[in-house]
Amino acid sequence: MKETHDSRTGRRVVHGTPLGRTGVAVGALGFGAAPLGNLYRPVPDGDAKAAVDAAWESGIRYFDTAPHYGLGLSERRLGAALAGRPRRDYVVSTKVGRLLVPNPSPRGSDLAAGGFAVPDTLARRPDYSRDGVLRSLEASLRRLRLDRVDIVYVHDPDDHMDQALAQALPALAELRDQGVVGAIGAGMNRVAPLVRIAEEGCADVLMVAGRWTLADRSALPLLDLCAARGIGVVAAAPFNSGLLSRPWPPEDASYDYGRAPAAVLERARAFARVCREHGTVLPHAALRFPLRHPAVACVVAGTRTAAEAVSAAGWASRDLPPGTWAALDPPARGDGA
Repeated sequence: MKETHDSRTGRRVVHGTPLGRTGVAVGALGFGAAPLGNLYRPVPDGDAKAAVDAAWESGIRYFDTAPHYGLGLSERRLGAALAGRPRRDYVVSTKVGRLLVPNPSPRGSDLAAGGFAVPDTLARRPDYSRDGVLRSLEASLRRLRLDRVDIVYVHDPDDHMDQALAQALPALAELRDQGVVGAIGAGMNRVAPLVRIAEEGCADVLMVAGRWTLADRSALPLLDLCAARGIGVVAAAPFNSGLLSRPWPPEDASYDYGRAPAAVLERARAFARVCREHGTVLPHAALRFPLRHPAVACVVAGTRTAAEAVSAAGWASRDLPPGTWAALDPPARGDGA
């Protein structure tokens, strides 16, 4: 475990666990920058910067973004917020697979098409070719104001798996071997394609979103495979799109980008009751759960505000009260979730 101290604040900064066999290490909690791209609703520039600043003050040093998030807005905001900080002191990941190109038919907003409240002057064009990877990364570096990034993921190649394995990942491997990037892999919501990448690809790290959480444990076979093969895992979306983000899930709670089914909502509320009975809250358990598997190096939680960054850092820094995990585990056994 690598540790340093922030020279200005004196806080201990934990850089964490190496990803696979690379020299890139991450702490237990990463900053998910999709909300900085105006995910679902606008975030003022000042609030975006304040969220990154609060994360930094809380000891968070891993920041994850992508061109997809706000058609480049997330990368631009993250780059601006990190500008001036010592480059050796933080880790940045971005993604490839979607090129941003001029939109021939803009409608004014990307909200309906992409989920981000930004002008749709640009459009996403899937491109998992070697040339597409190089062009995407070059554009990301400009937006991030960086000359290198530490981790690059192939982003959601669900319908392009053959090309991702034959071109995108080998192109990233070349960059890794040249020292241009530190670690490479893929980030997806679906488990089966990630298993294929773990078996056939050259990944150092895999990001699995929403499938290794308190409410959805379907990525367990993937994690076991990664542990056996020395592949690092980053577990993203620990709150399952909002379902697990509050002490008591509301009736209209979101789950997997839609309204939570009744059975899923009731199960989440059962978890919430257990947490309350043991002196903690549901989002604390949700954030800590993924770290229980030895393959998981880091949890990445989407962060919109300074308050969310501080809360997440606090939850990530301490385990649940004694007996809580034993009470939370039985409802999930044998149900395939």
